[in-house]
This record gives sequence, C-alpha cells and structure tokens, in this order.
Amino acid sequence: MRELIKSSDRGYADHGWLKSFHSFSFANYYNPRRMGFGPLRVINEDKVAGGTGFGTHGHRDMEIISYVLSGELAHQDSMGNGTPGGANAGVIRPGDVQRMSAGTGVMHSEYNHSKDGQTHFLQIWIMPNQQGVEPGYEQKHFPDSEKRGQLRLIASPDGAQDSVSIHQDARLHVGLFNGDERAELPLATGRLGYVHLVRGELTVNGEKLSAGDALQMSEEARVVLEQGQDAEVLVFDLPA
Repeated sequence: MRELIKSSDRGYADHGWLKSFHSFSFANYYNPRRMGFGPLRVINEDKVAGGTGFGTHGHRDMEIISYVLSGELAHQDSMGNGTPGGANAGVIRPGDVQRMSAGTGVMHSEYNHSKDGQTHFLQIWIMPNQQGVEPGYEQKHFPDSEKRGQLRLIASPDGAQDSVSIHQDARLHVGLFNGDERAELPLATGRLGYVHLVRGELTVNGEKLSAGDALQMSEEARVVLEQGQDAEVLVFDLPA
C-alpha cells in the first residue's frame, strides 16, 4: 500500500527569519491525517535567515536528527556541546548528521551566524522506544561519495556502518541519484517505508516524486529508487 504526499500538501509557516514546511502536524499546523508515521513524528524543512536562529528551548524523550543541505547551523546545548571546551564543536554543515537524544531533558539553541547566507536544513524527530534515557549527542560527516548511486545508512539503533545511533528500531538512509543510478532497500514483513525527496526528481516504486514530495508505504517488500534527476533522498525503514 502506497500513499503519495505532495510537497504542496505540507504545512507552511513564514516567520520572516524562518520559513518552514511541515510534513506532519507541528506547531500551528494541524492535520489529523498527518500526525506521524510509525515512530516518525516530524520532518521540518527549515530555511533560517542569516544572523538568526532558534533561541534556547527544551526537549525531552525524543530522538532529534538534523541534516544540513546548505549553509551552517551552530548548536549549543546543556550537555556542553557547542561551547568552548565542549565535547563537540556543534556546528553542522552539508554532509553532517547530528543526533540529539533528549531523554530526561535537554536545553539547546540553533543559530545561523552567517551575516547574509541562509541555512537550509531538515530537522527530524523520531519517538524513542525508551523513555527517560540519559541525554546524548553525536555528530558525523557522510561524504557525497558514499551516497552516490546508493543508499548510505546514517542513523540506526546500533550505530551500524558507523551511523549515528538512536533509541528506536528505525533506520535512516540517504542517497544521491541521477540518470541510470538505481538502488533497492528490502523491507521486512510488518515494516513501514517512508521516502522524503529533498531535491530533484525521482521515481520510487513506480511513483514520480518531485522535491518536497513523500511516499509512505506499508505491506511493500522493498523500496525501489530509479530515474533520478539531481535527486537527494531520505529513506526510512520503520517499525509499524
């Protein structure tokens, strides 16, 4: 079973400094048919103006993944990341994946410190399968060469293939596809597939997707990606 969700069907908010598309209900956007998919709760496509950002705010019991498409995003949190002497620099750039497990509670901020350059990024929330875990942070870089014409695992429950680790039986892959490049991802019985096309065009299980479109799948044996035109895509393998 497949459902194509067009980019134009997403929620949208224009705050001046922030322009945001919401794949699922978020903030002032509410759609009872878009409350999440399996444990996938949020995919926000955000464009943050230079010199602005999200002030310090809190999260708990959520796995939060940030993926930068262009520009830079500076992160600081109550675990010490992004501060002088902290464990991680906290600045993420294209190709970087940042995972923050909010767990028992964490405060953080995110800023675009460029004076005039926009930061374009995706923020993804996945509901954890454990409540009240110790907050945690990871930041890793995945070069385009590892995504070219194939799916690169970037988040998983066990950190497989040097991916960031999350507290959920979910896996997130990223791929770049153009021309004859093609890939398949098997889905085990009872698993859900969710594909979000970041940019370009791509055919997924026979459905043609354009930038911002998504395809959610249940009772499908595999995800087939082909006929890409400068495509960058996220593919989620999720528990039902």
